[in-house]
Amino acid sequence: MTIDRQRLVEGFACLIAFGACIPAANWMIGNLGTFCVPDGPCVIPVAPGMVAPSGVLMIGLALVLRDLVQRRLGAKFALAAIAVGTVISAAIAPPALVAASAAAFLLSELADFAIYTPLQRRGLVLAVFASSATGLVVDSIVFLQLAFGSLDYLGGQIVGKAWMVLLALPLIHLLRRRDERIGLQPA
Repeated sequence: MTIDRQRLVEGFACLIAFGACIPAANWMIGNLGTFCVPDGPCVIPVAPGMVAPSGVLMIGLALVLRDLVQRRLGAKFALAAIAVGTVISAAIAPPALVAASAAAFLLSELADFAIYTPLQRRGLVLAVFASSATGLVVDSIVFLQLAFGSLDYLGGQIVGKAWMVLLALPLIHLLRRRDERIGLQPA
């Protein structure tokens, strides 16, 4: 497989996975957790004494995957993915959470984009870490404020999303090393 073809195949795989994170997060919130609040989310422990809706795991992963979409397919694809993801988020969110879900997704992914784009030249792992950390904080604040008018669960939201980012960083490091070894440049 040529390097250009490999970049496209990997880019579209990341794009599909990024898009899949949105419905997966919504499904998890209503169906997967150690405890499901009646007429509320299913939650999981994210740290001692701290729980968060289970969907936070997919949102943390989505931030990392968006960075990889941009690395493989370029900024225009990443921005298009954010736009489409916002529409998907609004379309599948429960009616009471449409505005909060769409706004949180859009603003967090744009914040991720704004941080990742200039930092990617300094190092992939740094760019993914910093942009994802920014995006997960923005997502948590915007969603909680718009959905519930409260930041009571901010800690759990941030920690839950951060776990996925932290788990992805060693893989990002290996990806960068492999790219350098085979001469695969970012889009």
